[in-house]
Amino acid sequence: MKSIAVIGSGGWGTAIASLLAKNGHEVALWSYLPAESEALSRDKENKQFLPGVKLPESIRFTASLEEAAQGAEILFMVTPSKAVAATAKALSPFVAEGTVIVNASKGLEQATQRRLSEVIAEAVPQARIAVMSGPSHAEEVGRGLPTTNVIASADLQLSQELQDVLMSDSFRVYTGTDMVGVELGGALKNVIALCAGVADGLGLGDNAKAALMTRGIAEIARLGVAMGADLSTFSGLSGVGDLIVTCTSMHSRNRRAGILIGQGVSPEKAVEEVKMVVEGFYTTKAAYKLATRLGVEMPITEQAYQVLFEGKDPKTAVMSLMVRKKKHETEREAIDGIF
Repeated sequence: MKSIAVIGSGGWGTAIASLLAKNGHEVALWSYLPAESEALSRDKENKQFLPGVKLPESIRFTASLEEAAQGAEILFMVTPSKAVAATAKALSPFVAEGTVIVNASKGLEQATQRRLSEVIAEAVPQARIAVMSGPSHAEEVGRGLPTTNVIASADLQLSQELQDVLMSDSFRVYTGTDMVGVELGGALKNVIALCAGVADGLGLGDNAKAALMTRGIAEIARLGVAMGADLSTFSGLSGVGDLIVTCTSMHSRNRRAGILIGQGVSPEKAVEEVKMVVEGFYTTKAAYKLATRLGVEMPITEQAYQVLFEGKDPKTAVMSLMVRKKKHETEREAIDGIF
């Protein structure tokens, strides 16, 4: 049994806390808002983000980072990406040397375009860092439906230790060492999922959506390899796997926001109507800046940026993609003949 704190009580954080408690671990779940923590403790249910899922009685709820981190051997960071830096900095004084922090948030830091594990490592240098990603809607993990994820750390032994902590008969975990690829796949698929929603909102059909997903993973991989990721990671759970589930499910807040945009709702209003954090909206800007800085061609991301932040009409963006210069599918411009 491990002592574990989950930092962030949204749907995904709540689902992780529930999974870990059912696995027999001692779990604390931290909420940013004291009132939210009190409601979780009282109701044993996250009525806002995970309604209908009863939480184990053993979970300890708190709004104090100090209380959450006290004695914790493992911390799961599951806050919105924009809150990771501030939360990690506030958490750092309470984190003991050698404590493991697993980044389960999906996004990029807006100002620097850094991966979130890099942000955490800078704020909490005494910690050992891992990342977790994969096709895992909180609504399904919370209900105990079969799910698979991948844990990656520069230290393979640490990945294997975390695999043992998380594994259950409904949650299967694979291990790896490619933190860059796992984290980027989890962040950037939200951009493509938002675009898939736009395609649905425009009524473009299955052919267009399949093309969008296929070319989407190509440009995700192109950027990933430029940043040092292993190409094969993007054919795995944190790449193709997460992309498929996020582009096709109505559980996906990114897809839902995209549908609204395709139907004519402004991007800002669409994000507001979803009533949850739409990470793809913010990641699009960071990914566009990152690709521009590194000289990586990401045409879908570029068009998404123009729709979201420059007022481009979605139909015009689709046409821009369709009439781009002719390409060979296995062009070797950035990735060795694979995409």
